[in-house]
Amino acid sequence: MPSERALSEEFGVSRPTLRAAMDDLARDGLLVREHGRGTFTGTRKISQELTPTTPGDFTVPPAEGTWFSKVVEFRVEAAGARLGRRLEVSPSHELLTVARVRIVEKAPMAIERIILPHNLVPGIGPEDFESGSLYELLRIRYEIVATTALQTTEPTVTDPEEAALLGVPQYAPALLFERTTRDANERVFEYTRSIYRGDRYRITSHLRFDRTSG
Repeated sequence: MPSERALSEEFGVSRPTLRAAMDDLARDGLLVREHGRGTFTGTRKISQELTPTTPGDFTVPPAEGTWFSKVVEFRVEAAGARLGRRLEVSPSHELLTVARVRIVEKAPMAIERIILPHNLVPGIGPEDFESGSLYELLRIRYEIVATTALQTTEPTVTDPEEAALLGVPQYAPALLFERTTRDANERVFEYTRSIYRGDRYRITSHLRFDRTSG
């Protein structure tokens, strides 16, 4: 960005007024100040909206931008005790683990680790996780319909592997999503653990209040 003096002269405002406006933009993440270097425009955040369809129910529309994925891991192995409990299968049950980097606007945005019971998705390959909707593919090809899901969100920081894949410093702020999804028969068919960049991703929730609630 130009200097404060140049901007105040260009827009015909006092430097205190300009500085206050720039402070507001910095708080919103639209400007970034770097000591000894100057002020820079911030990178646009990708927005994800959660919209209530009925009280207490949320659908998740696609996030902004054009997304595609790069698969970095594709393997089948026994569930073990922890994942067996999570997916409600025996420890010896074979699970398919797929890790992919989600890319939008030519920048890595997230790392998703998707785990599915292998017997439910015969013939599925890495290319099936590179584009399009996974839930749509499961519905059309395997007649698995996502009906309910439990998802948690919490702040975290990136470890060395995650930082390298996302192109951010180690221990950079991030959002951790964990989701367990069930079909119409209440069968768990998916567990996903996702790390989203904290500097590029934002969630907006639309809330509807019952007029009788206190």
